[in-house]
Amino acid sequence: MLRDVVSWVAVGGILMAAAGLVLSRDWRWSLAFLALQYLAAFWLVGLHWPIGLASAKLVTGWMAAAILGMTRLGLAFKSPAAELFWPQRRWFHLFLVAAVATLAAAATPRLETILPGLGTAVVGGSTLLMTMGLLHLGLTADVLRVTLGLLTVLSGFEVVYSAVEGSILVAAMLAIVNLGLALTGSYLMLAEPEGTEA
Repeated sequence: MLRDVVSWVAVGGILMAAAGLVLSRDWRWSLAFLALQYLAAFWLVGLHWPIGLASAKLVTGWMAAAILGMTRLGLAFKSPAAELFWPQRRWFHLFLVAAVATLAAAATPRLETILPGLGTAVVGGSTLLMTMGLLHLGLTADVLRVTLGLLTVLSGFEVVYSAVEGSILVAAMLAIVNLGLALTGSYLMLAEPEGTEA
């Protein structure tokens, strides 16, 4: 009973963190929301994996956030020219977040019938992560924010896949993909021409 309550609290944390990633314009807040997102995903992964294996996902996610943060900290401020053509109003983004969250909530019961035995919280959390990550990818052209969106989608996949496969090798491969994605995003931020980063 308590485990179910904490699982739904983790889903609420995922909703708050993923919405914060979409709505935040400051890269520091975005990385803080990413760290919170990995903490909530850690709990959902821990429902099916041993705590040591699940904590590897948490540490990997925080390392990815640290890599991106250290790279962004070393860059001079650049104008957000790459995102000038997208709607910048927070109300529009808030509406999109609400629509995607409603869509994920509506799809969760149907997905749970397709994937029985995973638990509603796990299916709901992973669906929310994947849909919010795709929304994030659709709203930005900035390298850092695209990397955050890809990490969010991958985190949602990891949450649902952890319930299906508990192999240490799979966990290691997913950790390598997370770190490789962070390193690639970090490299692209450094290689990006002046005036294109938000």
